[in-house]
Amino acid sequence: MAEHIVENSGQEDKADTPLVNAPPGLLKTIKIIDTVSIWTGKFVAVWIFPMVGSLVYEVIARYFFNSPTIWANDVTTILYGAFFMLGSAYTLQRQQHIRTDWLYEKWSTRTKGIVDSVLYISCYFPGLSIFLWFSSQYAWKSTMLQERIISSPWMPYIWPLKLAIPLGTFLLLMQGISELIKCLYAAYSGFDIHDKVEAVET
Repeated sequence: MAEHIVENSGQEDKADTPLVNAPPGLLKTIKIIDTVSIWTGKFVAVWIFPMVGSLVYEVIARYFFNSPTIWANDVTTILYGAFFMLGSAYTLQRQQHIRTDWLYEKWSTRTKGIVDSVLYISCYFPGLSIFLWFSSQYAWKSTMLQERIISSPWMPYIWPLKLAIPLGTFLLLMQGISELIKCLYAAYSGFDIHDKVEAVET
């Protein structure tokens, strides 16, 4: 990727030139982190099928056969919670988190990079680091106790879902490193490499 040059009448594509000149180590770090987030997201995405399947089964069993289940609601809740937490890093990598950009979109690439870098360093990493610390203790205690949902007659294990909280937070922190590198590069060069490196998914 770093050596990619578009040949057009013997000239380089000027839009790709900053990427060509980017340090190989920088691009490699981004690629490794993004790849982890992408494959985690794809793995978790498959869980949508058993989640929807349990809902469909419950609706059919309840309304067509008057035989509601005691497990469908719990399965749906657990899968959705894990789906939400573990898929958040992939969402960040794809730049799909909600952003109020009525002002942001008017800024230059360099200004966006500077502001994003400051926010990642001052808010994102400190906040998620604290959350990781407390959620890890929370999940560890639940795992050691083999905690179940006592409000459910089925009483399924709930500790795997609680374990997904610090795991998802860790993945977010890791993806945040990739995003911070991209933002710092934008602040330094005035060039946004988000679109250039996201081809790693394909």
